[in-house]
Amino acid sequence: MDPGTAEDHDLRHVEKDVLIPKIMREKARLRCAEQVEAFTKCCQENGFLMVIKCRDENAALKECLTKHYKDPTFYEECKQEYLKEREEFRRTGVPNKSRQQKLPTSM
Repeated sequence: MDPGTAEDHDLRHVEKDVLIPKIMREKARLRCAEQVEAFTKCCQENGFLMVIKCRDENAALKECLTKHYKDPTFYEECKQEYLKEREEFRRTGVPNKSRQQKLPTSM
C-alpha cells in the first residue's frame, strides 16, 4: 500500500488507515477462501492443539493475505470501491449496508 497519489491526499486518515484496509481484508479473505477454509477446518479438528498442528495452514493463509495487502493494484481497486461507496452515500445519505438490507427479499 503506497498512499502517495494525489487522490490519497484528499482522503482522511481514517479512510486511508481504517476504511480502505477493511475493504481490503474482506476482499482478500474472499480471494484466499481456499486457505481460510483449510485453516478453519484444521482448527476445528484440532482444538487446543491447533497452535501446533495448523502451522502450515496458518502460514499459507498469511502468505495469501499478505500478497494481497502488499499489492498496489489491489489497494487501488479497493480504494476506488470505497470512493464509489462514499460518493453514493453523499448522494443518497444512505449507508451502503443499509441500502443492501432494505432491498425486498420477496416479490
